[in-house]
Amino acid sequence: MFNVILFQPEIPPNTGNIIRLCANTGTKLHLIKPLGFRLQDKQLLRAGLDYHEFAGINIHDNWTDCTRQLRGCRMFAVTTKGKQRYDMTDYGAGDSFLFGAESRGLPVAVLESFPSKNRLRVPMVPASRSLNLSNSVAVVVYEAWRQAGFKQGG
Repeated sequence: MFNVILFQPEIPPNTGNIIRLCANTGTKLHLIKPLGFRLQDKQLLRAGLDYHEFAGINIHDNWTDCTRQLRGCRMFAVTTKGKQRYDMTDYGAGDSFLFGAESRGLPVAVLESFPSKNRLRVPMVPASRSLNLSNSVAVVVYEAWRQAGFKQGG
């Protein structure tokens, strides 16, 4: 099983889409506060449809609490500042993927706590700023799951 970690997500439909993705791939979702919405937000619920009950969702007060719970899991930060392409890494069960807030990405201190080989990027054409958060999560999760042979339980 894989873990997706959203660092202070801001846009309810993005998180709703990611909830649906996690439910359909057997991936656990971790949300780090503060959240830019309430979990009962209509847009979040609409985007996630009725998948909330099928997704394992953990909410953490801060980054430190999240890392404590995921201790022992290999972690990757997915960022436009990464040097390592997401498709050039071998993934394994328990790997965790951290994504930053839509408007500002990951804090420098958090990003710098990752070794450069664990800072992944999704390629884009030059001069592009970033992909939509839920699209980036889908690209990375499906690559990791593909490498696992699409075995049930992500």
